[in-house]
Amino acid sequence: MYYFDYAATTQMSKQALQAFIETAENDYGNSESLHDVGSNAREVLEKSRSFIAEYLGIPKEGLYFTSGGTEGNLLSVISLAKGARKKGKHVISSMAEHASVHAALRFLEQSGFEVTRIPFTKNGIVDLGALQSAIRPDTVLVSIQHINPEIGTIQPIREISQLVKPKGILFHSDCVQSFGKADVASMLPFVDSITVSSHKIHGPKGVGAVYIHPACVFNPVFPHLSHENGFRGGTVNVPGIAGFAAAVEEIKIGYQHQDLELRKLLKQAAGDAVHFIESDHDFQMPSIIGAMIPGVQGQLVMLECNKEGFAISTGSACQENHEGGSKAVEAMGYSKEATDQFFRISFGRYTTRKEVILLGKALKKIALDFCPVSGK
Repeated sequence: MYYFDYAATTQMSKQALQAFIETAENDYGNSESLHDVGSNAREVLEKSRSFIAEYLGIPKEGLYFTSGGTEGNLLSVISLAKGARKKGKHVISSMAEHASVHAALRFLEQSGFEVTRIPFTKNGIVDLGALQSAIRPDTVLVSIQHINPEIGTIQPIREISQLVKPKGILFHSDCVQSFGKADVASMLPFVDSITVSSHKIHGPKGVGAVYIHPACVFNPVFPHLSHENGFRGGTVNVPGIAGFAAAVEEIKIGYQHQDLELRKLLKQAAGDAVHFIESDHDFQMPSIIGAMIPGVQGQLVMLECNKEGFAISTGSACQENHEGGSKAVEAMGYSKEATDQFFRISFGRYTTRKEVILLGKALKKIALDFCPVSGK
């Protein structure tokens, strides 16, 4: 099977797997236990925290480990909004956030908050004019993801920060798709909080982290918990965190040029059969490709590709009704019929030119078989 779903998850690297196994065998204690077995686990935990914090250039006191990106977004968005609710109860986000952010926003609405959801422009970028117009005196939090997981557009974090930070509005960014692929450290001065995940960078599943600037006031979703300084509950996954740190150690930012060449190669191989949904070069992560074959359901494209040995997706595996459709394409103003034609291809560390050419040819064949007009 040729794997083109790296935006969904990645296989564990050998280094991450080794760190995970060694820690599970040797440092299996509860990191909150006071005996030596627990202290040994605590030492591994804190070394991992320090290493990842140093990689990001942040104080380790603001880094909290979670069970992944979903929990990280849920806890950070809700905790930050609760911490600022004395100022107001208005939150701004985009229409195309990850499902976990939308879930957090719905929870806040049920708790008395108002939420404004901003659309995308035709280029897949959050509408800055609409965002500016949505800001109110009682706005306390803005949550905009760094890189969209469905179409790979890079959001203008600096410009958003310039709109909200002077007004004392907190700014959270879901960096699950950008961490390990783009320079997240350079954007940290412009945000108050980010979420990252291990399994997107060849680390273990079930591990992630949230960074909240230590100067920010937040109220934990569940009070009186002991783990992670009260940010979350549950025994900390020390082996997974050790594997996460090992995966971070292997990060090499610089695949963009290679991914851009693969993207161009796919376009050439697919010809006019595939419509690519993308932004301008400076606002596009080349490894994530949102696409359509006009007249063909995205789910059908995915199933036909699977028959031919290619693993692609129809969007984020975490979204509601994820068998088809795309929040990002909907936010750009596409019709429901068009959103149902959406599918996603994503490259990774092990993607080859040969695989990309074969996939492009397969997509062209699918277009010819199911929609002869688009497959010309």
